[in-house]
Amino acid sequence: MSDYDVRMVVLSTDDLDESIRFYTETLGMSLKFRDGSHYAALDGGSVTLALATAVDHPMPGKVVVGIKTSDVDAAAAAIEADGGAVVRGPYDDAHERRAVVYDHMGNGLVFYSPLPR
Repeated sequence: MSDYDVRMVVLSTDDLDESIRFYTETLGMSLKFRDGSHYAALDGGSVTLALATAVDHPMPGKVVVGIKTSDVDAAAAAIEADGGAVVRGPYDDAHERRAVVYDHMGNGLVFYSPLPR
């Protein structure tokens, strides 16, 4: 069993209100929460669909996959050792440990693990 759990897809937006409207009204997704005018999370079933402006997007303009893991540092090191690149991290933010990386083909990933409370 893998220690990597795909939990989120992050999309870029320049207009959070319009993006929320689109996904809630057009596709019927429920808004899980919103953080000001720069980030929102929608219920995408087994995966959260996140909408983020450049303020909160780890790689503005790209689709990024969020992967929960118990060891962010090891995940980032494995990516780098096998031809990927670490863009930022590993680092702690207010809620979790994170690493923003590109895989060996240039796809954006964010590894994260909640910080102990």
